[in-house]
Amino acid sequence: MANPTLALQIQTLPDSPGVYQYYDKEGKILYVGKAKNLKKRVSSYFNKIHDTAKTNVLVKKIVTIKHIVVPTETDALLLENNLIKTLQPRYNVLLRDDKSYPWICIKKEPFSRIFATRRMVKDGSEYFGPYTNFKTVHTILDLIKELYPLRTCNYDLSKNNIDSGKFKVCLEYHIGNCKGPCEGLETLEHYQKQIDAIREILKGNFKESMKDFKRLMTSLAQDMRFEEAQKIKEKIEILENYQSRSTIVNPKITNIDVFSIVSDDSSAFINFLQISHGSIIRSHTMEIKKKLEETDEELLELAIIELRERFQLMSKEVIVPFEVDLGPTIKITVPQLGDKKQILDLSIRNAKFYRIEQLKQLQIVDPDRHTNRIMAQMKNDLRLPVEPRHIECFDNSNIQGTNPVAACVVFKDGKPSKKDYRHFNVKTVVGPDDFASMEEIVYRRYKRLLDENEPLPNLIIIDGGKGQLSSALKSIDALGLRGKIAIIGIAKRLEELFYPGDSIPLYLDKKSETLKVIQQLRNEAHRFGITFHRDKRSKAALNSSIESIPGIGEKTMQTLIQHFKSVKRLKLATEKEISDVIGVSKAKKITDFYHKNS
Repeated sequence: MANPTLALQIQTLPDSPGVYQYYDKEGKILYVGKAKNLKKRVSSYFNKIHDTAKTNVLVKKIVTIKHIVVPTETDALLLENNLIKTLQPRYNVLLRDDKSYPWICIKKEPFSRIFATRRMVKDGSEYFGPYTNFKTVHTILDLIKELYPLRTCNYDLSKNNIDSGKFKVCLEYHIGNCKGPCEGLETLEHYQKQIDAIREILKGNFKESMKDFKRLMTSLAQDMRFEEAQKIKEKIEILENYQSRSTIVNPKITNIDVFSIVSDDSSAFINFLQISHGSIIRSHTMEIKKKLEETDEELLELAIIELRERFQLMSKEVIVPFEVDLGPTIKITVPQLGDKKQILDLSIRNAKFYRIEQLKQLQIVDPDRHTNRIMAQMKNDLRLPVEPRHIECFDNSNIQGTNPVAACVVFKDGKPSKKDYRHFNVKTVVGPDDFASMEEIVYRRYKRLLDENEPLPNLIIIDGGKGQLSSALKSIDALGLRGKIAIIGIAKRLEELFYPGDSIPLYLDKKSETLKVIQQLRNEAHRFGITFHRDKRSKAALNSSIESIPGIGEKTMQTLIQHFKSVKRLKLATEKEISDVIGVSKAKKITDFYHKNS
């Protein structure tokens, strides 16, 4: 597909957090921004005149929108920061400097110090973050200070220095904020135990601290110390929203390229993330049309070679979802757990979103091609001899066996054809017997279609497991249609599809479009059946509660029951009250009838 129009690109954006990039007609980057909801944020640029001339000029120049989907808003902030620093877009004024978001550092030294910093030094120290909010950093450091007395000085506390009595305790020791390791008053072992506990807090494991905070907040509130309780509450909120590690920036992963693939029958979508110095600095998704029966492995190998050349990637390691052959000089990593797996999942997520957008765009631009693709997919997935252009789905509705009814909904080309829907009153079955009801309804439906020379469906779906399917098959056999129409049953859990004569069900992928169409069919059958059932039940309830009064029709009685809400109230009403609703002559008939009978 050629470059889709801006309106089409915006229409198919996801409602997820992420980062968007605007490009001009030369393919030059104009602007990078972050969003909690990509679709809403990007749309807002195009549906109003902006206050600043600069923004209006920017909007006029936009030709292409690219985006990267991320798990959380925090990740979007961090990724935006990385991309602005790497790409230096013309219309971004902020974040183009070399400042980065703050980290919390556990210094590699005896009696480690813990502090916030914007600069990472590769000296073996541990860094947690980065944090998009300084308030979070201060809250966490305050929490650590309250729980653990640590040193704040920057002395070199080597064993020799301590033993030689080089240092003296300071004010922090005297006011109880430090245990005095500089004079050997605290052992290294005891201090390191505290550091281990703090490391857990920085990883986001502070359930215990949260419980203490909540207890403290409650007791302050009970003592009417509301301002102090509010401060504790704010700390709890920050800790509850704390995201310990970011997928976007990770100091443990240095220069690596990540590739993933998502494919269907006709195309493969390959996403690539470039990671430099622990930060994602580029994302790109490409589509490859399948010509033959190429495997995902072959397509991914091809795409990696092309993308590495196109973007001049020099990294020595690539992360991929399965083993590929790229020659002896490149290290292949197929992660199963941990940080690298998270980043691979992020790449797969972007490939999936890209595929969905392309399909949505195709659906808008070329609906027939979209329908043909779904029909071909359903034929394959359901192992059918022909494309299911005409599908009928049956559902029984009976509640405690009353008013048994059934519904038949019809889909043509994967879409509801409401004029062909049919309701059935079950005639030959007494009591709640779903199997017998299904047999009767299927027989009546197809007997009629045969008698009237109407076209038969390509696929019949029976809502129910093996029992319901067997009942429907009896009718299909009786009409001599076995082998002429495909028929399957869907069990209550929906992923299980039963075929005649096969005791092992077929399971469909939960995300497949075939399953989506079947779900839609079944939901329609339920809705259509239940509304008919309710109407019939309420009519029956009304008819059983009102006696037939000579000269008064059902319509009039319904109007009265709606007005007076019950038969009892109607009997107690005066002739004047009734005549206000339905007129004098009818009102007289009703009051006479009730007087005579009472």
